[in-house]
Amino acid sequence: MTVQSFTDLTALASHIRYVLENKKYVLLFAYNGTGKTRLSCEFKDLGKQVIPESEEKRTDTLYYNAFTEDLFTWDNDLENDINRVLKLNRGSRFFNGLRELEMESRIRQFLRRYADFDFSINYDEWTVSFSRDVRNEDKTEKIDHIKVSRGEENIFIWCFFLAIVQLVVDQEPAYDWVKYIYIDDPISSLDDNNAIAVASHLAQLLKSQEDIKVVISSHHSLFFNVMYNEFKKTKGKDYILSRNKDTNEYIIQDTGDTPFFNHVALIKELKKAAESGKIYTYHFNILRNILEKAASFHGFKDFTECIKLNEDDPDGTTYARYVNILSHGNYSLFEPIEMVEDNKEVFREILKGYLESYRFNPKLFSEE
Repeated sequence: MTVQSFTDLTALASHIRYVLENKKYVLLFAYNGTGKTRLSCEFKDLGKQVIPESEEKRTDTLYYNAFTEDLFTWDNDLENDINRVLKLNRGSRFFNGLRELEMESRIRQFLRRYADFDFSINYDEWTVSFSRDVRNEDKTEKIDHIKVSRGEENIFIWCFFLAIVQLVVDQEPAYDWVKYIYIDDPISSLDDNNAIAVASHLAQLLKSQEDIKVVISSHHSLFFNVMYNEFKKTKGKDYILSRNKDTNEYIIQDTGDTPFFNHVALIKELKKAAESGKIYTYHFNILRNILEKAASFHGFKDFTECIKLNEDDPDGTTYARYVNILSHGNYSLFEPIEMVEDNKEVFREILKGYLESYRFNPKLFSEE
C-alpha cells in the first residue's frame, strides 16, 4: 500500500486538489482528533481568490462540517418559552437563493426520509420553526414551535445541505461557483440504519453529476464502508488518514482493495499500542468496538463471547468487566490518559486472545 506524508494540513489539502484533477472523489477514513475538520477548512481556503477591484473573495468549495452547523443557532424565547426558532446566518453564501429557489419544498423531500417532524421558513426573519403531528386519542394534533432534539436538528441541517447539493447537481446558477463538494462527518447523531441510508443516498446523488469533484472524510467505519462500496466503481482514491505524534506529519495510506480495511486499521492501532506500551484509556473503547463487530459477524449476542477464556477466568467475567468499565469512562481522545500497568496487562491479554481466536493475515499488519 502506498504511504505518503505531509508536513502540514495545507500541503495535504494541496495534494488532494492535485489528485482530484484526474479523479472524481477522495475518500478519507480518520479517527477523531486527527484534523479532519481543519483539513476541510484548509481545502476550502486554497480555493479562495480575490475578486478584482473588490474586497470580496470567490470560493470554489461547498462544504459540510462542524462550522456548517454553526450557521444555525437557536433562539429559545427564554422570556416566554413559546416561540422557539432556529436562526439562519444570512451573511453566508450557504443560503444563496433561499427564497427564490423555494428551499422549503426541496429540503422537505429529503427530510421525509429520516424524520417525522415538519418545519417552515420565515424568509423575512431568517428563522426556521418546527412542528410535529401528535396523535391524541382519535385525532391528530399539530404542535407548533417545538424544540427538536440535537440529533433531529443535525438531520435537518444535513437535509438542508443535501437540498443545496441537489441544486449544484442540477446546475442552478446561484451555485455555479461550486467546483468541489467537501463533506466531513455528516452522521455524528445517526444510528447505524440511518448511517447506511444516508451514505447510500449521498453516493447516488453525488455520482449523478460528473463535473463536481468530491471529498468525504469520516471516523464512522460503517458509513465509510458503505461509501467505499458505493464509489468503488467510480474513478477515485481511498485513504486512511493519520498523524505521526512524534513528527506532527500527516500521513495518508492507500487502502488498496482490502475489504473492511478500517477494521484492520483499528486492530493495527491496538497492536502498535500494546507493543509500544503507550496504552491509553481510549484504546479500551476501540477494543470494545472490535469485539462488538466480531460478535455481530459471528452471530453472538454479546461481545463478551468473543473474549478468550483462560484457566484463571473460566467464564471470562473479569475481562468482560474490565472492558465494560474502561470503555465507558469519560476518556477524551484530545486529552488521553495513560493506563496503569495492571490495566495495560489486561488489555494486552484480551487483545492477544482475540487475535488468537480470530486469526488475520499477518501481512496486513506488517510495516511494509
